[in-house]
Amino acid sequence: MVTVLFAAAPDLWPLYEAPLRTALAEAGLHDVTLCPNPAPDLTPEGVDYIVYAPHAGLRDFRPFTRARAVLSLWAGVEGIVDNPTLTQPLCRMVDGSLRQGMVEWVCGQVLRHHLGLDRLLAQQDGTWAPQVPPLAHARPIGILGLGELGQACGQALAGLGFPVTGWSRRAHDVPGLTCRHGAEGLATTLAGSAILVLLLPLTPATEGLLDATALTQLPRGAVLLNPGRGALIDDDALIAALDSGQIAHATLDVFRQEPLPPAHPFWAHPQVTVSPHVAAETRPESAARVIAENIRRSEAGEDLLHRVDRAAGY
Repeated sequence: MVTVLFAAAPDLWPLYEAPLRTALAEAGLHDVTLCPNPAPDLTPEGVDYIVYAPHAGLRDFRPFTRARAVLSLWAGVEGIVDNPTLTQPLCRMVDGSLRQGMVEWVCGQVLRHHLGLDRLLAQQDGTWAPQVPPLAHARPIGILGLGELGQACGQALAGLGFPVTGWSRRAHDVPGLTCRHGAEGLATTLAGSAILVLLLPLTPATEGLLDATALTQLPRGAVLLNPGRGALIDDDALIAALDSGQIAHATLDVFRQEPLPPAHPFWAHPQVTVSPHVAAETRPESAARVIAENIRRSEAGEDLLHRVDRAAGY
């Protein structure tokens, strides 16, 4: 008997229960007890796996002495990775549907700014004023973060003809992309990015990375897209850069506080588009298969997929 605790927001349980049961059965795991948190008849000592999402109320993992893994429903793990009570292996969510959603959002937003679609929508007044955009090869794109999502988005944009430079803390070699790393590589990437996409994990090393200094390293009039983590950006520095014209527009899908407070200046700023954290949502059907496969692997004595490096933070 394998016992799986679903420790996520209560409104997610009705969405995930059936897909999880189906995925577990398809993985050959038939003798499974699956229950939401809190489960009145279940003691922490009886739990083998925890399916986890932040804001679910579970912060102390010490009672789960039998748990063999904590399986995150989110790609980002900054809400749990530094929890001192977590001694079990932690796996982040790497899901094809999540990846596809991010690729579609990033490519759509890049093309929106590349083609000047906002200007066209604002110009429906009978004025015939053609402004032909450059072709993709003349619009260099920078991507900060070359993990699963960064590589997928970069290769999709390169496939459309954009020259793409990707930056990461550690060296990567990604077909179709120019890859840079380290402090010098970051400065070079920023200086060459007409459109910059942020897809870094949030760690102590990346928090506030896009500060006033970094923003001035971008070409004047650059566009910023952030579907990664809100705290990658210094909000005040970004507003100043927008006001000065250093940044032409920022399309933001993630924020330091979510939902974004109604009084936040991003809402009213004419050069900011607020996207309500929809770039890459975890889909229950596909995420359930990722969870089930990791439980199957663990039960078979195989290595877990997408295990988090606790020292690196992702």
